[in-house]
Formats: sequence, structure tokens, C-alpha cells
Amino acid sequence: MLRDSHAFAGFSSNDIPKAKEFYGQTLGLEVTEENDMLTLNLPGGGRVLIYPKENHEPASFTVLNFAVADVDAAVDRLTKASVSFERYEGFDQDDRGIMRDQGSPIAWFKDPAGNVLAVLEG
Repeated sequence: MLRDSHAFAGFSSNDIPKAKEFYGQTLGLEVTEENDMLTLNLPGGGRVLIYPKENHEPASFTVLNFAVADVDAAVDRLTKASVSFERYEGFDQDDRGIMRDQGSPIAWFKDPAGNVLAVLEG
């Protein structure tokens, strides 16, 4: 039924200008803005809609994963861009926040609205 649909993901933010700066400048993604909403145009053709929501509550789970060839290099670049990585109780993460013992190496960080994002090797 939806096989030919061009689906896309979406999540909210409580500050669209901050989100635009973070995703566009800090992360270096292609970002367009229309009707007070952002569209992240991801490599490979994927899209994510970020819409404003006054009573926004950050997702308690990862809303967007970025597959990278080298998670260590990605964490280093993001750290230099002032991105802080999350530490989660019960996960075996190194001093930079990278978990390596459960599949692909992965590290989590948050956008300005508190939504959880990740870089993972793969």
C-alpha cells in the first residue's frame, strides 16, 4: 500500500533557529527552512522534518543515527565543534562516551532541544 511513498522521519524542537544552527553549522548538514520548519536533507536522499513545538519534550530514545566509517574520528571532530557526548549508566563506554562492546561502536549526543542523536560505525 505505501511501497511507492517517499517516507521521512520527523521530530520536534522548542527552538528552530538553534536547531538550524546546530544541524547546519555544527553538524554540517544541508538544512532548508520553510513555514518555520526545518528539513534535514541527508546524504543518500533521506529527509528529516524538524517542527516547532512549544511544549516540546525531548525523546528518551535515539531519534537519528549517523553511520560513519570511523566513530573515533567522528567523535573527535564533533568534540572539537563543542558537541558533548552522553554517558549512560549500565553501558560500558570509554572516557569519550563510545560504547564498543555491543555491536558497532556508538556514541550518543543531544541536539539543542535535548533529542538524542548518535554516531555509529558502519
